[in-house]
Amino acid sequence: MPFQIFDRSKLCIMPLGERVHDIDIETVSIQPGTFTELSQNRDYDSISDAIIRAKESHSTVLMMYGAHVIRKGNSLYMIELMKRGFVTHFATNGAGAIHDFEFSMIGQTCESVARYISEGQFGLWKETGYLNDAVNAGVKEGLGFGEAVGKYIWENDFPNKERSVLAMGYHLQVPCTVHIGIGNDIVHEHPNFDGAAAGEASYRDFLIYTKSIENLNHGVFLNFGSAVTGPEVYLKALAMARNAAKQEDRDIYDITTAVFDLKPIKGDTSHEPAKTDPYYYYRPWKTILARTVADGGRSFYICDDHAVSVPNIGERLLRRGDI
Repeated sequence: MPFQIFDRSKLCIMPLGERVHDIDIETVSIQPGTFTELSQNRDYDSISDAIIRAKESHSTVLMMYGAHVIRKGNSLYMIELMKRGFVTHFATNGAGAIHDFEFSMIGQTCESVARYISEGQFGLWKETGYLNDAVNAGVKEGLGFGEAVGKYIWENDFPNKERSVLAMGYHLQVPCTVHIGIGNDIVHEHPNFDGAAAGEASYRDFLIYTKSIENLNHGVFLNFGSAVTGPEVYLKALAMARNAAKQEDRDIYDITTAVFDLKPIKGDTSHEPAKTDPYYYYRPWKTILARTVADGGRSFYICDDHAVSVPNIGERLLRRGDI
């Protein structure tokens, strides 16, 4: 006998206009060319040089990012790097897609979890649920999650569509993939969420992502603020890509990886921490900085606010012009 399930028809879904928004797009959008306080950390130069070499060799440059990278106002830099061909693939989690969607739709995003979980209203806002409609429709057209959402934003002419990474990815036909965990995101609370459609769309994105990883030799993998999804998706995709490459007598070992996060780290990050060290369980270190570059790659760790790290990479690349 199947277990009982929650009846979503009991939910009260309120208009998004009644939510108190924490972040306004106008206050966080960083315009390319306006960021002048470049860091003296030479690793930024080394990473930028690696991206330029990857572009010259037509190798993948993949940028994985957590939701707060969008919330920090980095979309315009990311889109400019997309336009110039410095980043060939963007990837995020479900929350990254939601903030992108809300910013492009109403120019605001983010709610007080403390307030709205107490009220039993957290995440239950009607217009945010349109993202589910986008995915459901996109799957029927054979699209992945990111392209389906980007298409919905672009074709419905959202006011801030040209500030949306997903919409511009759709418009420019640059892969922007979304890697979800069902139950992780506020749109999964909504009655119009279709787990089968979302799962199919996100798995399609995983295969698109893995195809990009097949071209990662001489390329660059950047992970901005994604402590679990970023390293775990990358690890499995790289295993698949290396397996296929082995059958073709190819290698995917000449990789530059970089992690940008808020956690201070001491020591040699090119070797994984001991199992007795709590940092052993910090996946970006052992997976991205150590294990996956152990056969000939190189890695960098930069501890900075994302409103600093993305512009620091962006400015260095944009000032080099069209390579």
